Amino acid sequence: MIKNRLSIILGEKRIKFHEIIKLTGISRKTLYNIYNDKTQGIEFSTLDKLCFALDCTPNDLFRYVPDDTPDKHLYE
Repeated sequence: MIKNRLSIILGEKRIKFHEIIKLTGISRKTLYNIYNDKTQGIEFSTLDKLCFALDCTPNDLFRYVPDDTPDKHLYE
């Protein structure tokens, strides 16, 4: 599964949540959902705004974490 590192990057750069909203122009709801890993995907334009504001790459924002839980439907 893909996990985002937005909260970690904001902490490392000492950027407050309300500041990233102002820097990017991304809605509070969208950023909240990204920050809390409650999204199924992200628009390229949103990703571009985050990378520009945080001076980072998409690779910095996301990490692949293997999902050790096998899918049940594969074994039924």
